[in-house]
Amino acid sequence: MRLVQVTIPAGKREAVLDLLDEEGIDYVVTDETSGREYTAVAYFPLPTNAVEPILEALREAGLEREAYTVVVSAETVASEKFEALQEEYAEREESEERIARQELEARANDLAPSLPTYLVMTVVSAVIATAGLLLDSPATVVGSMVIAPLIGPAMSAAVGSVVDDAEMFRRGVVLQALGVTLAVAAATAFAILVQATNLVPPGLDPLALSEVEERLSPNFLSLAVAIGAGVAGAISLTTGVSTALVGVMIAVALIPPAATVGIGIAYGEPALALGSVVLVAVNVLSINLAALVVLWYSGYRPEQFFRQDEARVATLKRVAVLVAAIAVLSLFLGGVTYDSYRTAQTEQEIRGAVVAELNGSAYQAYELIEIEVSNEAQRVLFRQPRNVTVTVGVPPDAPRPGLADPIEQRLAARHEVNVTVDVLYLEIERSG
Repeated sequence: MRLVQVTIPAGKREAVLDLLDEEGIDYVVTDETSGREYTAVAYFPLPTNAVEPILEALREAGLEREAYTVVVSAETVASEKFEALQEEYAEREESEERIARQELEARANDLAPSLPTYLVMTVVSAVIATAGLLLDSPATVVGSMVIAPLIGPAMSAAVGSVVDDAEMFRRGVVLQALGVTLAVAAATAFAILVQATNLVPPGLDPLALSEVEERLSPNFLSLAVAIGAGVAGAISLTTGVSTALVGVMIAVALIPPAATVGIGIAYGEPALALGSVVLVAVNVLSINLAALVVLWYSGYRPEQFFRQDEARVATLKRVAVLVAAIAVLSLFLGGVTYDSYRTAQTEQEIRGAVVAELNGSAYQAYELIEIEVSNEAQRVLFRQPRNVTVTVGVPPDAPRPGLADPIEQRLAARHEVNVTVDVLYLEIERSG
């Protein structure tokens, strides 16, 4: 529910009050005594999704666009007329929680913090994310997402596009580009610093860290995360629901990958930096595309009718550019997805070959403990297995005719997999 306060210009009082009566709206009118061109102030409660159409009707009735209008949240309204009005608007197609365009613009502006605050919070969140990745600490990485201020610029760009506010759109785009660039720079500088001061063990391999490794090879599931974050952000904005948790989801898609880019640069890992750069770019584009489509589908348009065609053309062009860019980057994601499938299939073949070899009569006393496949770490796409480590359990007195060469030969001859094979023997002694 919303409580609306409007100032009524001289000569328009009767027209405005007649409209409120026709719509079945309860209102209170007080005289305006400030000596300006307004003669009265009207206060009236409205269902949330009724604010925009009623304000539009008041504009048509003569309420000037420059008139002082305030919309605030109302907790409770006790009125039979209001209940009837609420039931009427509940039957309409749009959501009961859909906020007015004016409120949407105000919320989008509020979400985009001042530049100094935005820059400081972005740097702090990137540094914390980098520390969490190097510590391999999921809790620390999550903490960095909570303070990241990235939802505001993304939503501002989408809102500015659909309502044809060029300044809001430009500010949202510039802040997003600046935020991502600054996050990568801060992560790179911090990663170099911790290396130089030995705050991490010398010779640390970032690719051995699970939190880093999972961002090395992004696939199509990453696209789903970003699109979901954009949709959730737009819906939370249009319904007036708190955007704090949704902001965390958007930060999930941006801050850790940006920090991973910095780690890749600092440690001289081009494959890590490249994979994470693509992930950041895809996520930024997908969040903006999803938010833009949701806001346009929700029916938000410029206030002036003659600007609606311009906004539609501009929005369609931006959607086309975003879709084209995502499609190009998705070729990389598709390659990673296919490569992951091929790698998993190869590992399955290796496991099958090892099991088949162990089924031979010479190895009946052997027990398979573990199979570890090491792939080429310096490549993002088309990685090949380079080493297979097989751990087998054997009784203390069991013969050991040699297992590494037969497995290597089986893999090469039957599966065309050329790897080196290491076999680790673990003596197992059982009671009784």
